[in-house]
Amino acid sequence: MEKIFANLKKGIIAPCYLLYGEEEYLINETLNKILDTIIPEADRDFGLFYLDGENIDMESLTDDLRTPSLLGNKKVIVIKDTTIFTSRENLAKLIEKIRSTMDDNPDRAAKYFLTFLNNTGFSIEDLQGAGWRKITDEKWSEIVRGDTGEDREKWLPRILEICQASGLTDNSVTDKTEKLEEILKTGLPEGNCLIFTAETVDKRKKIYKIIEAAGVTKHFGEVKKEQVRAEILQKESEKLLKKYGKKMSPAALVALGRKTGFDFWRSISELEKLISFVGDSELIDKDDVDEAVGRTKEDNIFTLTNALGEKNQLAAIDSLQNLLDQGVHHLMIMTMISREIRLLLQARVLVDSGKLPKFNDSIEYGWFQSVLYPAFSKLNTASAKHEGLIFTQHPFSVYNAMRNCLYFTTAHLIDLMEELLNLELALKTSGTSNPKLLLENYLIKACTN
Repeated sequence: MEKIFANLKKGIIAPCYLLYGEEEYLINETLNKILDTIIPEADRDFGLFYLDGENIDMESLTDDLRTPSLLGNKKVIVIKDTTIFTSRENLAKLIEKIRSTMDDNPDRAAKYFLTFLNNTGFSIEDLQGAGWRKITDEKWSEIVRGDTGEDREKWLPRILEICQASGLTDNSVTDKTEKLEEILKTGLPEGNCLIFTAETVDKRKKIYKIIEAAGVTKHFGEVKKEQVRAEILQKESEKLLKKYGKKMSPAALVALGRKTGFDFWRSISELEKLISFVGDSELIDKDDVDEAVGRTKEDNIFTLTNALGEKNQLAAIDSLQNLLDQGVHHLMIMTMISREIRLLLQARVLVDSGKLPKFNDSIEYGWFQSVLYPAFSKLNTASAKHEGLIFTQHPFSVYNAMRNCLYFTTAHLIDLMEELLNLELALKTSGTSNPKLLLENYLIKACTN
């Protein structure tokens, strides 16, 4: 991205850009930064045009691309969330998107479904009623590689109902990119620029290869490591805080991230609320986050792992019940418990090594940052990058692990690791009748001296 923006500042503008991937917030921030560099606010009424990527009229688009700006300035056409780069190879991933967005964003799920239909050759009419039941598992697996279709009775009838309620009675998405490919090959008029954003891309498609050759493509893959997400969130938060003359304590930032799952969109949205919530106060603290930001699944998971680390049996059992009530799967809960025990064990081993400054469970985060964390970082001589290692965790997670590991002996933590194997086997054994009871028993053992 540094090279892209360096070229833009020199006036070197590519005829087309494709920004794609799972991190929608980062894509939009990059898009806005490109637009700020290319086209001034004063020129945007006649020089900047947005099109819906789900419903592109290729005839009109190609005509617009051939036409220079009315005022002779830059002309930028932005096509957001386009699906023209999707192919059959992306269908399994597309189905995941349909299932995950049906509840919170049914309109988006319906658009994903139209793209699915376009790539499979199915139509809504073919699938409505009991029509979808005529597709055999073998046929489904052949068309949708990587998806057995065993659970399609759970989501397919529902998405069909959503489409019907939205008035979508046939597949209106068609793949007519030939004219667009031709104009991108021959070149746009000087001063014209086309920018795409997309979530899913098949790099083997002809249109992608043409854009890659003629312009700029940039992938924004999902940022999976919590520490990296926290660092990006911190940078984005600082921009917003600076704009309003506010500051945020490290503990507040981590608390916000925990409540939002370090999701960039949600975090920044909640931060905007917090800025209004604190009023004239310059500092946003953890108490402000706890009071103003609603309790979420991520918040309950953090409460559970924190209660486990502090051996607070009642709080751990209560958090477990809250998570189960919210529909969090018991295997997901077991995974988070397992992660916490591993971190505590690693922290205990480091403490027992005698290579860290002495401390107790009442240490303040500020002292940890200035004294203990630098000494901790020096022990990472192998520059460990494995996601499960304590060296890859956010400093606040390390702080909690270091502080809470003092409540456990190494032998107890090793025993708990062995118990985790038994717990996993019991939870994954078919016929397990009461996963809640199994998890409760484990938490009781873990919180018992």
